[in-house]
Amino acid sequence: MSYFITLEGPEGCGKSTQAATLCSALKHRGYDVLHTREPGGTSIGEQIRRILMDMHNTSMLPRVEVLLFSASRAQHVRDIILPHLERDGVVICDRFYDSTLAYQGYGHGLDLDTLQTITSFATDGLVPDLTLLLDVPVKDGLLRKQQEGEWNRLDAYDLPFHRRVREGYLHMAVADPKRWQIIDAAQSIEDVQQAIQAAVFQFLV
Repeated sequence: MSYFITLEGPEGCGKSTQAATLCSALKHRGYDVLHTREPGGTSIGEQIRRILMDMHNTSMLPRVEVLLFSASRAQHVRDIILPHLERDGVVICDRFYDSTLAYQGYGHGLDLDTLQTITSFATDGLVPDLTLLLDVPVKDGLLRKQQEGEWNRLDAYDLPFHRRVREGYLHMAVADPKRWQIIDAAQSIEDVQQAIQAAVFQFLV
């Protein structure tokens, strides 16, 4: 049986580190795991990622962000995610379409129904089975990103934007508790991973 698990959260929540550790734990238990990310995951997606994250592209419109993210996602779903799910594998994805709803929808204020329509087209209606929201206070997360030296165009948006993103994530999680699990990402890396594994292995049973 296949499982599609996504990790979401505001900037600096530690998704990439936690996703890699989770994948190792799943492989240790015998699961056929694919670890991937958005934007990216394919050659085309990685090229689009560089455009989206480039600090020189500050004039990019929010609706252009949506279309670029969705183009990368469409390629990603068809080339990488669906083939692995069709082989009854487990896919762990660092961000998926909920990021578009959080950032371009709640963050930039674009119409959520329109974003849902674009997303459905890009993904052929694919929905994660489980989404882990790694929640962290906005200032703490941005400070982490600065300290790690991984600063990109999206990180550079103002504090109110990032607060709207976090509020959007929490709103989505509360509205769909069957799919979402909220993880306190302000804890130590080890404690966050323990909470993630508890949620994932309970779901997989």
